[in-house]
Amino acid sequence: MRLLIKLGGTLLDDAASRSRLAAEITEVAKSATVVVVHGGGKQMTRFLAERGVESRFVNGLRVTTPEVLDAVLKIFGGSVNAGLVSAFRAAGANPVGLTGLDAGLVDAEPLDPELGHVGRPVRSNPALLDLLTHEGYLPLVACIAGDPQGQAFNINGDQMAVACAGAFRAGKLIFLTDVEGVRDERGEIRATLTVAEALNLIRTGVATGGMQAKLEAAISGLQKGVAEILISPGAQTGIIEKIVSGQAVGSRLIS
Repeated sequence: MRLLIKLGGTLLDDAASRSRLAAEITEVAKSATVVVVHGGGKQMTRFLAERGVESRFVNGLRVTTPEVLDAVLKIFGGSVNAGLVSAFRAAGANPVGLTGLDAGLVDAEPLDPELGHVGRPVRSNPALLDLLTHEGYLPLVACIAGDPQGQAFNINGDQMAVACAGAFRAGKLIFLTDVEGVRDERGEIRATLTVAEALNLIRTGVATGGMQAKLEAAISGLQKGVAEILISPGAQTGIIEKIVSGQAVGSRLIS
């Protein structure tokens, strides 16, 4: 089984949470091939605020000026990635910290001039992930991509996960978040969502901001051939084992 797990939200901001998830993922990686993609938006917002830079978002995506892009490289590719590598090493894994810049893992193009240096993934080369996982390493990929001309881009973590999952031929893509799942117009968690139902939640304004971006990424993942996509509560103890064993936790998107 090939799994791609995306970590985000407050899950990365707390040392105990990082350690727990690293231990759970390391255990699953003994019997499955695993790649982890991570964001770090909470840390990014705090880093910018400490320097007097306001964070602006459009449809859940962070407007990325040259100053913000420099912070993206420092925080996503630096401190957040290194913190995860340390947590996974302590859990007994053989982690390797990466970004999409490494070996052309993920190439991107500008998404929208209004967003600045925010990129849209356009191709992913899984050769490095295949090489590392074949040799027993656990890749931890920060959501930064580039292009052949050397430009770096800030990539939405969910879109980054989809790009890697499709190229890596993951059978299951798991978004671990700090929410319980996808809520419908009644505020209830939907155990299963079709593409049409997810699009309707976006169209009617029920899913906005970060959840809108997550659903749009999930729909793209299904279109890229990922068989199963889950949006699940990462704060729940034992969440990885529950998902892998087939328990219904959070929301499952199907084509």
